[in-house]
Amino acid sequence: MSEPQAATKPHLEYEKVLSGSSTQVAQFDTNDKTPLQKFQHFLHGSPAAVPLIVLLLSVAVFGAILGSKFFSAFSLTLILQQVAITGIIGAAQTLIILTAGIDLSVGAIMVLSSVIMGQFAVHYGIPGPLAVLCGFVAGAACGFINGWLVARVKLPPFIVTLGMWQIVLASNFLYSANETIRSQDLVANAPILQFFGENLRFGGAVLTYGVIAMVLLVLALWYVLNQTAWGRHLYAVGDDPDAAELAGVNVKRMLISVYTLSGLICALGGWALIGRLGSVSPTAGQFANIESITAVVIGGLSLFGGRGSILGMLFGALIVGVFQLGLRLVGTDPQWTYLLIGVLIIAAVAIDQWIRKVAG
Repeated sequence: MSEPQAATKPHLEYEKVLSGSSTQVAQFDTNDKTPLQKFQHFLHGSPAAVPLIVLLLSVAVFGAILGSKFFSAFSLTLILQQVAITGIIGAAQTLIILTAGIDLSVGAIMVLSSVIMGQFAVHYGIPGPLAVLCGFVAGAACGFINGWLVARVKLPPFIVTLGMWQIVLASNFLYSANETIRSQDLVANAPILQFFGENLRFGGAVLTYGVIAMVLLVLALWYVLNQTAWGRHLYAVGDDPDAAELAGVNVKRMLISVYTLSGLICALGGWALIGRLGSVSPTAGQFANIESITAVVIGGLSLFGGRGSILGMLFGALIVGVFQLGLRLVGTDPQWTYLLIGVLIIAAVAIDQWIRKVAG
């Protein structure tokens, strides 16, 4: 008799748990989080918080060292001018990384788009606006091919975009014959190509239209990612594509649209690059892909996809700009900039892993 009674004891305990009569279980469920855990969960829910904190600390440190030399309106707006191209290309990279992919071809697509705009306008006599449109078509086509290979052929994004980077880079040099189109040729044939290099002055502050384009692009994408079904689907695909598919999201179509939009944004970056340089150079923007990834990673976006904010990417780009200008004004060796940015990249990935572990 004792064995059947003992056998029913776990069953009775299980019924207590289901009925809620076990006070120990109730206490475990309502256990308060420690301050550290609350901070970790806050960071998980606000991925842009970490880069914003780092940005504010960086500005405060360099401001304390350099004083008004750093805090002048000209210096602060100069930072924005320096990161305008990185911010635009970083926006394209952000969309890809949110889907748990990566795009190594963004810089090459940007340069090819700018070369097509310049060649069509100057050498083929095509009107400036139409030449710009042709550049956007080229950027979108490259992005579409990337997306089609990733979504339909199921190739890894790293391999696809690495190959596209080499193809576009070689095509760019072959097509342009490594020729730089001078500023005076653009002024004579298609001044619209230099539009993003024009500036607005507010006292000592100088804002180029390229900076304004970057800010408007980031704000527009922030709205799309957070307030539209397309944005929610993008996050869902990056978090768990199988679950997104079961929920009714067309994952393949979503990926193709993301890569195509990324190509369009790269073309916008190519147009802004012409304005920044004042000319069309096939050798410009060689490290734009690395710079965009740097801004995204420092900006707190997870390389595993599905988590992050495009505002964080902008903060990441600004952090790099602050370090570059601040260390230059201090008079240190430029290599210190790369060293500190490398440390920030590793720290950002470590923090992301820490947040993911606790949130899980």
